[in-house]
Amino acid sequence: MKVKNINDTLVWEWLNEIPDPEIPVISVVELGVVRGFRILNKDEINVSITPTYSGCPAMNVFEVDIVKKLKEKGFKKVNLETVLSPAWTTDWISDLALTKLEKYGIAPPVKGSEDKGLLFQSGPKSLSCPKCGSKETVLISQFGSTACKALYSCNHCKEPFEYFKCI
Repeated sequence: MKVKNINDTLVWEWLNEIPDPEIPVISVVELGVVRGFRILNKDEINVSITPTYSGCPAMNVFEVDIVKKLKEKGFKKVNLETVLSPAWTTDWISDLALTKLEKYGIAPPVKGSEDKGLLFQSGPKSLSCPKCGSKETVLISQFGSTACKALYSCNHCKEPFEYFKCI
């Protein structure tokens, strides 16, 4: 599909359609992976992205999906730049995405949490279960399905759930 009048708002909308491959209810924009872009001309765009953490297995999928989406929308050349500084932080996750995470069953990062920046340590001492809201939860494992998540269990509803660690 060739769009005649490409503008920044339209490109942000397109990028916001790209889901996180590990958490498909949020987009790469909502996650804060897409730092920005510059439209060079009607055929070429530069996109800046930041990995959520070093060695994130989803980065390659982010890159492939961004290039694919923008080429589908008419750009012939999509240049990706990986920006490492400043490092990505969970503070970049949009408020809407935090709500979506919780509805999906993943406890979102706790703003102001004592575990901020501690990817390889236990999470907060008090964490609400995203399924029933109880604060009677216990850490099962520092790692969930990925290094950026920890596995918890709720003592009230007895359900396991993941917590997206503060980074």
